[in-house]
Amino acid sequence: MIETISGFPPYVAAFNATENITGKDYDEIINPLVSKIYKEHGKINYLLVLNTSLSNYSLEAWLKDALLGFVYFTEWKKIGIVSNQKSIKNFTDLFGHLLPGTTKGFLMEDLDEAKLWIAAK
Repeated sequence: MIETISGFPPYVAAFNATENITGKDYDEIINPLVSKIYKEHGKINYLLVLNTSLSNYSLEAWLKDALLGFVYFTEWKKIGIVSNQKSIKNFTDLFGHLLPGTTKGFLMEDLDEAKLWIAAK
């Protein structure tokens, strides 16, 4: 399940992922907010807090995640991924060098830092 995290500036799309993640989560929660931010602000700050295992993502969710990244490829200003797993943090930091925006991985204990970072223009 994907839930929106509130309390951010209007150019930030922030989400909390728990339990099983499906394509419907992208269709109903993630994509509409990302589209709205893009239309209103041009660039997108995106925060995903992973409170679930990556194995809980359905194939459809993985495909929709990849499509989302592709559609807005040049529009990501900042992408932050928060996880309990150091391997996800490290992958995020490494993968970020391939994107036009700034990408940063955080451990769950640094969630407050991640929120401040993603909210800063």
